[in-house]
This record gives sequence, C-alpha cells and structure tokens, in this order.
Amino acid sequence: MLKFKNITKSFDGPEGKVTALDEVSFSISSGEFLAVRGPSGCGKTTLLLTAGSLLRPSTGQLSLDGQDPYMLSSEMRSRMRARKIGFVFQQFHLIPYLTVRQNIMAPSLALPAKEAVQRTQELVSSFGLDDRAGHVPAQLSTGQRQRTALARALLNKPKIILADEPTGNLDEDNSDIVFDYLSKYVSDGGCVLLVTHDVRAAAHATKTLQMSQGRIIK
Repeated sequence: MLKFKNITKSFDGPEGKVTALDEVSFSISSGEFLAVRGPSGCGKTTLLLTAGSLLRPSTGQLSLDGQDPYMLSSEMRSRMRARKIGFVFQQFHLIPYLTVRQNIMAPSLALPAKEAVQRTQELVSSFGLDDRAGHVPAQLSTGQRQRTALARALLNKPKIILADEPTGNLDEDNSDIVFDYLSKYVSDGGCVLLVTHDVRAAAHATKTLQMSQGRIIK
C-alpha cells in the first residue's frame, strides 16, 4: 500500500542544509498498523507529510497504492489524497464554526451527496456522537473532538490513515479509544501509519519502527 525507497528530504537552514529524512526505506501493506516512534525533531512529521503527498522528497521514490503521487499534477495528486488517504492530527484541525456532523462531512466532495449524508450518519453513530452531532468543537470534550476528527478521516473510506500524534492531547482512556478505532479499521482491511512518541502505540501496532535524526534505526 505504501512504500518508501531511499527517501531523503533536506531543507536549507540558516546554518546550512538540514536533513530531515536520511535514506529512509520501509513498506506497509493493507491490514497492517505501523507505528513510527521517536523524539521530537527526529523527522516523524516530515515522514508523514511525505507519505501524504504533501511534501516532495529531495531524492528517492514513494509508492502509494502502486503509484508515485509526485509524478502526478498538483490537481491529480489532490484527488488521489481525497480518495485514498485519511489524516488525523494531534490538534484535530476541526473547523470551529461547523457542527460535528458538518465537520465529518467536510471531505465529502469525493462522494455523491446522498452517500455522503448516509456515511456521515453512520460515522456519527459509530463514534458515539449522536448527542453531539449539532454541537460545534468548542462545545465538545477533547476526546469527542478527536473522535470527530477520526470519523472525518474515515468518511471517504480511505485505503490508508496517516496519524500524527493523535493521542498527544488525550488522557489514557481516550487514547485507548482512539487506538481501538484505528485497530478496528486495520482489522477491516485498512492500513495505518502512525507517528508518535507514545509508548502505548506499540501495543496496538503490528509493526513498530524507531527513528533518530532522520533515520530508521530499529
């Protein structure tokens, strides 16, 4: 489903070139939950953005569902993301003036209108948000916001979920809920790439990689 082959990403900094990813290679298939762990600044987020076709690598090749998204036009790459990738972030990135239902439906351009409405209601119920469906994010608990963000990521039935520290703002109970939802998505044939410093992620992942200074070290 996702393959990194000798990917390097470098940036020009005030003191010279900074290498965020250094010859990174790994692969992940459908039905797998891969956790990439490491300290802040080790390159985890750069890796995730590269995987999401949002940050072009300096060298190397990315394959997403058998295709290199960086060989596509910007418009085609955006369509590929909408169809195949769901994103979940630590800060939720919910639209503050939209309700739970409207936030979940936000990526629905990739679905017919009737199907989007039905799929949204299924997710609202599945994530236990029926009594919060008409509330805006400011009226939700932290755990409810993350459940809304995760439901939004699943709207288009993506082939892979890319998650950046999704439990970073959650207590242990709500973290376990998020991990349980991600694990169920994987058991249903999905694919998860999670970057985190949370040691509990390893208990839910089928494979764990350790990063340090832009490299996979373990």
